[in-house]
Amino acid sequence: MNLLLDLLHQHLVFGRRVQVLADLLSRLIPAGSTVLDVGCGDGRIAREVMQRQPSVHITGIDVLLRQHCHIPVQQFDGSIIPFPDGTFDLVMFVDVLHHTMAPGRLLKEAARVSNDFLLIKDHLRKGLFAGTTLRVMDWVGNFTKGVVLPYNYLTAKEWTQLYQAAGFRPLETIDRLGLYPWPFNLAFGRSLHFVTLLGKKRHDLHQSRS
Repeated sequence: MNLLLDLLHQHLVFGRRVQVLADLLSRLIPAGSTVLDVGCGDGRIAREVMQRQPSVHITGIDVLLRQHCHIPVQQFDGSIIPFPDGTFDLVMFVDVLHHTMAPGRLLKEAARVSNDFLLIKDHLRKGLFAGTTLRVMDWVGNFTKGVVLPYNYLTAKEWTQLYQAAGFRPLETIDRLGLYPWPFNLAFGRSLHFVTLLGKKRHDLHQSRS
């Protein structure tokens, strides 16, 4: 049963998710940026982003090192980012922060190593049965990978508080991602997912991409 669920997830969800997220993230990352992908997994999304944005360079870190990675990846302890202050232009978290009970600590580490920007793809606990739906999605997507599942899903207010505490402000947010084909999007899409680009300073978004 577990093997069947994993195969269905890989066939129906994973490949589409990689392409959709790569399209969205590559549009939001300013050209020429040096990027740290925290919790990058095997780096497949990062590789797709760089194919769409050749001027962007992405380095990855993760708690678990995969046997085969598509980008350079360094192991870290899940708490302290192993780079000096201001190493990168942008730090990226793709479905990572809900896997920790201390997302604020990681965001402050991101603020330390990022000169300018933060890019987050994560979940929003919004609407009827949102928590239950997200738990099911999280388990199906990760139960074979050894990923920690604390199911720490936040509300919009909680996300805003974390951004402010880390010294960031939202520049652009997308909350209709189209990650799933119909009819699965009706149950698992909704407004349960978002991508947001945040800045440390009063950046003009058009200028930052030029």
